[in-house]
Amino acid sequence: MLLWFLFLALLGIFTHYFVVKRSIAPFTTIPAWIFWWVLMLPAFVLTAWFMVAGPNNPPPSAMVLALFLASLSLSLWLMSKGKNNAKPNGENLKNELPPPPLPTIAPQEETRLRNCFPWSIYYLEHLNYTAQAILCRGRLRTNSEEAYKTIKQNIEMVFGERFLVLFQDSLKGPFFALVPNPSQGKDKNEKVNNPWFALFLLVMTLMTTTVIGTEMSGVTIKDLESNLSLVQKGLPYSLGLIAILGTHELGHYFTAVRHKIKTTLPYFIPLPFFLGTFGAFTQMRSLIPNRRALFDVSIAGPVAGFLITIPVLLWGLSLSTVVDFTKGSIMNFQALDPRFSLLLSLFSKAALGSALTAGKSITMHPLAIAGYIGLIITALNLLPVGQLDGGHIVHAMYGQRTASVVGQITRVLVFLLALGRSDLIMWAILLFLFPVFDQPALNDVSELDNRRDFLGFSILVLLIVILLPVPSVVAQWLQI
Repeated sequence: MLLWFLFLALLGIFTHYFVVKRSIAPFTTIPAWIFWWVLMLPAFVLTAWFMVAGPNNPPPSAMVLALFLASLSLSLWLMSKGKNNAKPNGENLKNELPPPPLPTIAPQEETRLRNCFPWSIYYLEHLNYTAQAILCRGRLRTNSEEAYKTIKQNIEMVFGERFLVLFQDSLKGPFFALVPNPSQGKDKNEKVNNPWFALFLLVMTLMTTTVIGTEMSGVTIKDLESNLSLVQKGLPYSLGLIAILGTHELGHYFTAVRHKIKTTLPYFIPLPFFLGTFGAFTQMRSLIPNRRALFDVSIAGPVAGFLITIPVLLWGLSLSTVVDFTKGSIMNFQALDPRFSLLLSLFSKAALGSALTAGKSITMHPLAIAGYIGLIITALNLLPVGQLDGGHIVHAMYGQRTASVVGQITRVLVFLLALGRSDLIMWAILLFLFPVFDQPALNDVSELDNRRDFLGFSILVLLIVILLPVPSVVAQWLQI
């Protein structure tokens, strides 16, 4: 229970300072403390539950999901209410951010801007001035990568860092857009990382996952309180899961650094129940230069994480035991049916050999649970929806418009699949909370090379192999 209260305090500080103060308060007239209470509602209710029911009686999954949906819905309603009630006389504007500068140029500068577009590179036909950007529309006369590089250099020679140059696609063909540069005049060496905070979250996550791993190994809280040395039984799960999550995020981080994209260190999210963590994340703090960089950063995480998942899962499965088949959910670690996933079945047969036959399930070792969760995380991240890694990959391969269509179709298909499997309904609902549109790259027109296209296609095949149930022919061949 002490661990839970430490987590609650950490969550309260994080929610107040990093979510409410920085992300919500500047855009609404609703007091910040009200938002804090709404966002902390699930944590407070769950705390009350554990205090009354005890730590060994977790709340129903439907209740947890309803709490988070209620908190999200109420937060969005408050945002809308606060925005609509904002007073224009300045009384309630003290928390608002200053309006961004309009992307205008002087009349004498328009000729210089037009001269930045050589007719042999991009034949400029007309300029449109909007509140957000100066749109430069015309006809592309060379390859898109050369056009963006040349025109971007020309505009920077004339206007310096005054504008960001975007190259976007549309139904009428590719066009350039000049938007005010929010980084103009700012320190380019500004720190985006807080190593001590990242280390603190890592230690907290190591604690929560170790405790959960100890419970997964069959040690009760009462046994743990009487003999703290039993906590070592939770280390295989904890270290295996953190290795997978950390490698995934470090794949994103180092690839972003290689492309000179500012990004934060991996931040783990501790959770004192369920799996012991809600994952980890890195946050990019600068714009992505092109679709190649978007592809490289996006695919590096799942590939790196999957390469660690394979040995962890195989090792853990070799330590697991086989029991008689019991129908249950995909999170039933005491009697898991591997046949719902083709790839998991292949790994299980390779690790357990002749012990795994038809009519058998697997009681998973804590290390196998860590590898199995890594497999699920890989599949979820590769779903081609919005800002998930799979959404970024499809965007980089086929463009933003195609990616948005694929994302909508994926959300519907997953929801239809969840109608037949109740244990997937929470993930299906969460997909509808992700925005279907991905943030475009500065050069969002230039396509990928053949090597990246092949790699992207291969990683999407991996997604299918993870999600595809074992065909009857393969099941007979594997004798499972």
